[in-house]
Amino acid sequence: MGRIGEKLDISFVVSTGDNFYDNGLSSVQDTAFVESFTKIYTAKSLQKLWYSVLGNHDYRGNVEAQLSPLLRKIDSRWICLRSFIVNSELAEIIFMDTTPFVNDYVTDTDGHTYDWRGIQSRKGYTANLLKDVESALEESTARWKIVVGHHAIRSVGHHGDTKELEKWLLPILQANNVDFYMNGHDHCLEHISDSDSGIQFLTSGAGSKAWRGDIKGLNGGRLNFFYDGQGFMSVRLTKKDAKIMFYDVFGNVLHRWRTVKQLHQSI
Repeated sequence: MGRIGEKLDISFVVSTGDNFYDNGLSSVQDTAFVESFTKIYTAKSLQKLWYSVLGNHDYRGNVEAQLSPLLRKIDSRWICLRSFIVNSELAEIIFMDTTPFVNDYVTDTDGHTYDWRGIQSRKGYTANLLKDVESALEESTARWKIVVGHHAIRSVGHHGDTKELEKWLLPILQANNVDFYMNGHDHCLEHISDSDSGIQFLTSGAGSKAWRGDIKGLNGGRLNFFYDGQGFMSVRLTKKDAKIMFYDVFGNVLHRWRTVKQLHQSI
């Protein structure tokens, strides 16, 4: 990542959730923050802001600790909020808290405890979040519209599609010409094109543990690339084009994809 980051002269890094495995952070003093983040990503090119969303494993720990601004006093790169927007004019990136959408974390916890503090009503919380996302996308004048969440909408990995996001979020993304939906959750790398819009579903969940040979059938869209090993992804945007690249742990390019955006879109 350090070598590729230097080559691309990256502006920032995105973490797609499950930032601290297996059960998030226990407190702001948890040594896992330094051991699993600060001491790992030491390359000079990676000393940029890290925009992070929460994953379901983060919810198994102390969510408030991971969201605490006190962590920025330990490592100033760290930015983690429940949901937020990064707008560079060229691109508007909406970071979403997707874990509260998934019913299984309430109805079938498999012995795990989830930290729902700060979410008084899941139904109200998710409804308001969808409304905010829809408004932000409708009002956006950015050249590229990107949404980042932990859970996949489309995936052929272990967890497959997230039916709640497919039902509630996908129609909003399609109606507002979103270019990319990026996620983690499945421990693999994949690129799927939506069959009903121009959305590209990009999974980058292979930053640590990977699940070799764990692949399911595709329920919708076109599978362009799948890799069941460890690796990461880069996105390079200009006014006219976007370049997506997936790499293995050595920085070898596994898959590349480019799309061109019309400079003068028809009204």
